[in-house]
Amino acid sequence: MKKLVLLVVLAVFSLSTFAQDKISEGVITMKQTMSSDNEQMNAQLAMIGDMTTTTYFKKGKSRAEISNPMSGDITVIINQASEEMLMLMDGPMGKLYGKKSMSLTEEQLEKITVTPTDETKTILGYECKRVDISMEEGGAESTMKLYVSDAFDIPMQQTALFGDKIKGMPMYMVMEINQMGAAMTMTFEVTDVKKESIDDSKFDMTVPEGYTENNMILGN
Repeated sequence: MKKLVLLVVLAVFSLSTFAQDKISEGVITMKQTMSSDNEQMNAQLAMIGDMTTTTYFKKGKSRAEISNPMSGDITVIINQASEEMLMLMDGPMGKLYGKKSMSLTEEQLEKITVTPTDETKTILGYECKRVDISMEEGGAESTMKLYVSDAFDIPMQQTALFGDKIKGMPMYMVMEINQMGAAMTMTFEVTDVKKESIDDSKFDMTVPEGYTENNMILGN
C-alpha cells in the first residue's frame, strides 16, 4: 500500500498536427485525483488535494516533478537503458533521496496480470487502447484500467511496477486499491503534451548536495 500510494503521489496536445507521429521528446502534464470510502483517509486525501505532475522526456529518459504543500517538492528521474530510478524529496522530512533498480524479479512479475481489451478511447487526439491490470503489493490488492497510446515510448513512474508488460504510455488511468477494508480510487489524466527540445541536464542522475540517502521513500 505504501509503495502504491507513493507512486501515486509521484505518482503522479494542438495535438492534431502530430497525432500520428511517434513522440520521443517533450513535456507532459498529468492531473491526479484521489478519494476513499474511508472517512479518515478521505480527509487526509482532501488535504493533499488534486496534484499536477510535469514530466520531461527524451530518448528513454524521463523526469517527473510535483510540488504539494503536504509532500513538498518531489522529483523522479528514470533511465530506461540502465533501469535506474532516482527520487529526490525536499519536504517536511528534509532533503532525502533514494535510488533503485526498475528491473523486476519473476516472482514480482507473476503477481501482475495484464488483460488487453477491445475498448478504445480518444484522448487529446490520440487513440488509446484499454488494458486492465490486477496486482498485489505489500498485502494490498489493486485493479487498474489504463488507456494506453502507442504514440509514446516513455519510461514513466506510473508504469514502473509493470516491467515490460505495458507498451506505450497511459493517457488515462483509474486505480482501485483495497487494504484492510479501506478502498481508495486514484485517477490520472494527461491534460497536455508539448513536443519540444529538452536539455540533457534534466536527466542527470547525480544527487544534489545536501540530500541524505533514505531508500524507504521508494518502499525499499
